Amino acid sequence: MFTLMYGLWEYLFRKDVYQMLILGLDKAGKTNVLEHLKTMYTTLVGLDPGKILPTVGLNVGRLDAKGQSIVLWDLGGQPALQSIWDKYYAESHAVIFVVDAANPARFAESKAAFDRMRSSSQLAEAPLLVMANKQDLEGAVGVSEISEFFGIGKTVPPDAPPMKVVPVCAYTGQGLKESIEWLVHAVRISPRLQRLRVSNA
Repeated sequence: MFTLMYGLWEYLFRKDVYQMLILGLDKAGKTNVLEHLKTMYTTLVGLDPGKILPTVGLNVGRLDAKGQSIVLWDLGGQPALQSIWDKYYAESHAVIFVVDAANPARFAESKAAFDRMRSSSQLAEAPLLVMANKQDLEGAVGVSEISEFFGIGKTVPPDAPPMKVVPVCAYTGQGLKESIEWLVHAVRISPRLQRLRVSNA
């Protein structure tokens, strides 16, 4: 009986840890996003942006935002590494997809990776945040153009998960705090949160 009651108590009162993926092409700025968030929300000092190399495999960061524990998984974006992305989908609460807004020449490649990710049934109901990164650079494309190119916000079914495109600069931190706090709220109200609680119980 104690085991049953303890299990019920743990199920009702344990604190969730939100698992969030950071995806996107290589050189989009994913690791810069992770390192700047670590600097903003922890006592750790993130890596110097000038010393960050392309991710081979993954980087992991843990932080608290809006009173919520979060684990961020920054996965490598090179074509060969994109094949491992789906190994992390099932347990993830949300996805951050980073686009290099200053490099339109790679938009088609980025959209192809984005569409493959979105088509996975393992990410059903997962809130999605698209970061239009490198807004500090000349020629960076704005949110409306990114949204149109990636087909975001055209005709959204009423049961679609929350999705938002935001302008950010991972180098300076512009827009990161508001973005991650929006995503935390989106996960809190997402039916996926309850489904993952049940599957992990």
